[in-house]
Amino acid sequence: MFLFVTVLQAIVAAMLVGVILMQKSEGGGLGVGGSPSGMMSARGAADLLTRTTSILAVLFVALSITLAVMAAAEGKVETIDQSLQRDTAPISAPADDVPLVGDDPLAAAAAAAAEEAPADSPDGAVPLDQ
Repeated sequence: MFLFVTVLQAIVAAMLVGVILMQKSEGGGLGVGGSPSGMMSARGAADLLTRTTSILAVLFVALSITLAVMAAAEGKVETIDQSLQRDTAPISAPADDVPLVGDDPLAAAAAAAAEEAPADSPDGAVPLDQ
């Protein structure tokens, strides 16, 4: 049902855009020729397009409210998912017995940071303010 109302909303929106674009910017209608007393005279087209615009606008707003009510009534879970919270220990510098491979700049930087670690830090952990 939700999908049907959504498709109907899209059709009404496209029709509304089309009807609005057919109107003159001065408030007139199509301006298509015809008999002066006929439905498609300049005045008759303006009245028809104005009425059609009003009806489509009311229908568009009603469908928007209906979709909002339907979406709210779906009954989704109201709790916040907190599964991304991590309870891990802070990252510490590698131990001294980790061998350096070749000229790896990251391994060399980690070894240099481990050597510069203050003596009061447990397990050679590097403080985050460095």
